Amino acid sequence: MQKYIYTVMLIILGITTSQAQRMLPKQKGLEVNVGVLSDDKIGNDYYINIGMTVNGKNGNYQLWALEYSHQYHDYKDLRIPQETYSAEGGYSFFLLGDARKNITLNFAVTGVVGYETINRGQAMLYDGARILSKDNFIYGAGGRLTFETYLSDRFVLVVQGRTKVLWGTDLEQFRPSAGVGLRFNF
Repeated sequence: MQKYIYTVMLIILGITTSQAQRMLPKQKGLEVNVGVLSDDKIGNDYYINIGMTVNGKNGNYQLWALEYSHQYHDYKDLRIPQETYSAEGGYSFFLLGDARKNITLNFAVTGVVGYETINRGQAMLYDGARILSKDNFIYGAGGRLTFETYLSDRFVLVVQGRTKVLWGTDLEQFRPSAGVGLRFNF
């Protein structure tokens, strides 16, 4: 009788712990991220990102994303907004993870293009001061380190640290950030 009980328990245990295959080649995913821009004043500076992933072999994947970021710069009692609209494309490389890819650590290299606006294009301030920085098209490169864990067979929690190096801007060229996101795999 014990033999049958152990057999049934092992079957039930096997059914409940079975997992779907993860990171299948050519599988697509939709990813939404939010985070803070890491500079000397963390708080009101944020980004929102929506992207698509296409899995490759060995846990690697392509990444295509659109992003909106918003920062404030203080001038006297005024907060001058800086907004950046960008598109990003690149490749993420699998670094570490368990055999079933439930938990992974990835590193991505990306190219970035976009447009940056300061004070919504208005150069004159209320006190007659003039903003010398202009609205510009920007371009550059980015990198991100992501910690990814599966919440279910389709949903992935993504915690990331990123940085971008941008040219064509009158403001900061080096822009680090940190965020969290959710990916849905189709």
